[in-house]
Amino acid sequence: MTEPSPTIVLIGHGMVGQRYLEALAERGVTATHRITVLCEEPRPAYDRVHLTSYFSGSAPEDLSMTPAGFMEQHGIALHLDDPAECIDRAARTVTSRSGRVFPYDVLVLATGSYPFVPPVPGKDAPGCFVYRTIEDLLAIEEYAKGRASGAVVGGGLLGLEAAGALQGLGLATRIVEFAPRLMPVQVDEGGGAALLRTIESMGLTVHTGVGTQEVVTGEDGRVSGMRLSDGSTVDTDLVVFSAGVRPRDQLAREAGLDVGERGGIAVDARCLTSDPRVYAIGECALAVDGRVYGLVAPGYEMAETAADDLLGRGKEFTGADLSTKLKLLGVDVASFGDAHGSAPGSLDVVWSDSRSGVYKKLVVSPDGVLLGGVLVGDADAYGLLRPLTGSVPPVAPEQLVLPAGVGAPAALGPSALPDHAVICSCHNVTKKAVTACSTLSEVKKCTRAGTGCGSCVKVIGQLLPAAADPGLCGCFPYTRTELYEIVRTRRLTSYEQILDGHGRPGARGGDGCEVCKPAVGSIIASLAPTLGASGYVLDREQAALQDTNDHFLANMQRNGSYSVVPRIPGGEITPDKLIVIGEVARDFGLYTKITGGQRIDLFGARVDQLPRIWARLVDAGFESGHAYGKALRTVKSCVGRTWCRYGVQDSVRMAIDLELRYRGLRAPHKLKSAVSGCARECAEAQSKDFGVIATASGWNLYVGGNGGATPRHADLLAQDLSDAELIRLIDRFLMFYIRTADRLERTSTWLERLEGGLDHLRDVVVHDSLGLCAELESLMADHVAHYRDEWAETLQDPERLRRFVSFVNAPGAPDPTVKFVPERGQVKPDLAVLTIGGAVR
Repeated sequence: MTEPSPTIVLIGHGMVGQRYLEALAERGVTATHRITVLCEEPRPAYDRVHLTSYFSGSAPEDLSMTPAGFMEQHGIALHLDDPAECIDRAARTVTSRSGRVFPYDVLVLATGSYPFVPPVPGKDAPGCFVYRTIEDLLAIEEYAKGRASGAVVGGGLLGLEAAGALQGLGLATRIVEFAPRLMPVQVDEGGGAALLRTIESMGLTVHTGVGTQEVVTGEDGRVSGMRLSDGSTVDTDLVVFSAGVRPRDQLAREAGLDVGERGGIAVDARCLTSDPRVYAIGECALAVDGRVYGLVAPGYEMAETAADDLLGRGKEFTGADLSTKLKLLGVDVASFGDAHGSAPGSLDVVWSDSRSGVYKKLVVSPDGVLLGGVLVGDADAYGLLRPLTGSVPPVAPEQLVLPAGVGAPAALGPSALPDHAVICSCHNVTKKAVTACSTLSEVKKCTRAGTGCGSCVKVIGQLLPAAADPGLCGCFPYTRTELYEIVRTRRLTSYEQILDGHGRPGARGGDGCEVCKPAVGSIIASLAPTLGASGYVLDREQAALQDTNDHFLANMQRNGSYSVVPRIPGGEITPDKLIVIGEVARDFGLYTKITGGQRIDLFGARVDQLPRIWARLVDAGFESGHAYGKALRTVKSCVGRTWCRYGVQDSVRMAIDLELRYRGLRAPHKLKSAVSGCARECAEAQSKDFGVIATASGWNLYVGGNGGATPRHADLLAQDLSDAELIRLIDRFLMFYIRTADRLERTSTWLERLEGGLDHLRDVVVHDSLGLCAELESLMADHVAHYRDEWAETLQDPERLRRFVSFVNAPGAPDPTVKFVPERGQVKPDLAVLTIGGAVR
């Protein structure tokens, strides 16, 4: 008799709960255990960190953190709107609100936290809300209709976000914070003052150092005002409580588990509670260092620790870095390390500019070690300063906070240094060696300066020749990367909006040029799902932005005919589909060629034939191969362990999964990939933009490879990855490339140009040094969720089919200049021969 699989019950399906499920899947636990999830909310896990983006246009489903099909793929039973109500540790069961009883072998509590509402009179009146869930936001949005003012109780991270949301709903908004400054946990007095000035300049009213004594109600019982602890009364139609959170430990208390004096389920370094069968992770847990962590990153680390402990891997969670960088109400705010200078003998280095709302403070030890800091209004240096924490910076602390032009006279700048002065202390590179180069990339390649700690990069830039106009073209003063950010953050969906709002003065109101139109078209296409724009590249204005090939969803060949390239994921094709391709080629007289990308190209189609050819192919189950677009082309594969005696992983299955995931993804340049089933590398993965090679333990990921005229071997980014880890890293890599690459720049060139090169890339996409990974993953999730085959959509719309004619004034007439002659049993273009005076030219 087969032993039943052990059962894991997870209580709570927030961000940390979902990360725990992913950690189990990555470690293969979902294949050996039954997993049940009890979720209090009516929807699966979503991104609470970006909750406020709902008010800037994101739909609730856009915030989802649960990949489509994830639960089904891993056999996880998710019960929505059915929270746990009782834990019987003796019987090892959990009873839910619906009355169902779930047995467990392992129980994981990820119940999160609940908003703290001060016990003041009137707190439960209609018009009082908390700011924690999507349902809270929907209720606030509905109640705010027709009302004029709102107040937020709490000036911390979430309080400021709530204030921004109320202001965005058109309410005159005030913030009430009991502490003497805003964001008292993250910033010091000076930082709070800078933040206060900036926020007040935005039209918000701020009360600090006062508490809420009472919520005043009108005759109808609804909120009409607030009475504060200083005796004043303010009018408001709506109150949002955002005065901190408390760990949700009630279930654990009632079950007899140990909890802290101030709350939180007590856990050890393995995230085990006082019951060895019960784990607690995230905001509900009191960690071994005595802290309850309210940030998501420590929660993720706890989730991975608990997953590893199931397998006896011995990972421990003993504490986490509380550094954070945020943009609140449009203001950059960051804190890291010992931001408040609590270490004995610590010293402060401060720069404050009240006019511009900038405040920077570094905390250093007497011997110069950087201990922490606070940045308000300008947090660009956070990415450098945070990794330097715990070390002596290579430059004086004041140089790290002073803006350009302040402090030492200009004569003491880099240009005044002697040639033998060491610019890069990491690699002992002198000024003379730096100035012998003309670009930063050349400096890094020839001297390695700037590839160490990175602190010298700014100085190097000042020593190099002034760069030419970095603008994309004569129409835009911005680089492609900057235009991408403009489009993304301002949610622009048309070229006209972008050109008129952000083009050079002389270009506004014009038609643009052949450089920027396809570049902007590509940016809009890559962001279309996130922006809510049409992803179809030939819709309305988008059609005029496309290159020649995209204009007809096919590659134009030298005689004016077009090629047809159906997608064949991973190079795998059934005999029936192979026959369809052969019949189409025969019936339309097309030249047929098997390509190096493991698919079949059909050449010689007239533009008016394209819809009829694709109708046959789509009916047979084919999709566009995007050979015409700057997009993913193919993911090659060897046969892998399924057939090959040397294979160690199923490379065909992985290649198919990757090709179907990234199909249609618009990028600065074409993308190619391959998956090899063993180290023999038959698929040539290391010559691709992203390549995957199987190992006995998983997969190695290589990036930045390139074939063609300037071949480049790809670099190893990460190794021995699980399926889920591999896909997550590729998602991040591709979206970071799309976000930061230049126009028509392959990944190989981009990686060599990238400041910090592979190490920086690894920091960003593996270690999340810039805090971008969740956003990059969300962008890719949007792409995957909204993918539609361009040719299938075209065939369903008679209006879209009208463009596929050789002559607009004679739609049914073929182009008489497109001719062919026979060769080797097929056809080739019959090109006109020019003769001059009887001589062939």
